[in-house]
Amino acid sequence: MTYKLLGVGTNAKTIKGDGDEYLTAILYMTPYKVMVDGKLFNSCSMAAMASCIEGCLYSAGRGAFNNVQTARQRKAEWFYRDRDSFMQQLHKDIAKFANYCSKRGIQPCVRLNGTTDIRWELILIDGKNIFDSFPDVQFYDYTKIANRKVSHIDNYHLTWSYSAANEKYEEMFWDVIRNGMSVAVVFRKPVNLKTWRGYKIVDGDKDDLRFLDPKQSIVALYAKGKAKKDQSGFVVDIAA
Repeated sequence: MTYKLLGVGTNAKTIKGDGDEYLTAILYMTPYKVMVDGKLFNSCSMAAMASCIEGCLYSAGRGAFNNVQTARQRKAEWFYRDRDSFMQQLHKDIAKFANYCSKRGIQPCVRLNGTTDIRWELILIDGKNIFDSFPDVQFYDYTKIANRKVSHIDNYHLTWSYSAANEKYEEMFWDVIRNGMSVAVVFRKPVNLKTWRGYKIVDGDKDDLRFLDPKQSIVALYAKGKAKKDQSGFVVDIAA
């Protein structure tokens, strides 16, 4: 399967969850700030506060290759330069992917923010967001925006990404948990604890199907790429 915007089978972790029941397609674009036609756009509005720029997964795995980063840059430029045609192509890709999965009896899953944190729920075409357009597709993402209003969207699941690099950002943890969301925590080394801050830990590197996690889970992830050397507080050293 080839798509202009989506990638399938290109992420080592999503592959672990791909099989007879689920298949995940991911949209990767340049994260954080990107210059397009002399204008600066920010695809990860909380990245500076959370200090996850240097440790971003953008540098992990295939993302470390220049040709991969160039392709992601082109997609970001397309998104910001011609939003209408970009969204039309994204709809075509998702429809094609969903049809492929339907013929095989597999649940199609899509991550729109593979390396970004865009509020897709606010992008409307004819009064509908992309989740409305594909009610049978399970969408899910990680986010650092604690107050995204998506609880009413049945087929979109968000996991909040923790960081202790900024006191105000770290304090959002408790609001997020109270609202029933799960929290992804990047640990420098594997942890053997069953809970963290009183909440159950699930292995986030086992697979990427976050919508299957119990509510208020601590999703344990482990530092990859440049994140292995992060000292900002984004990567957690102590597991208590």
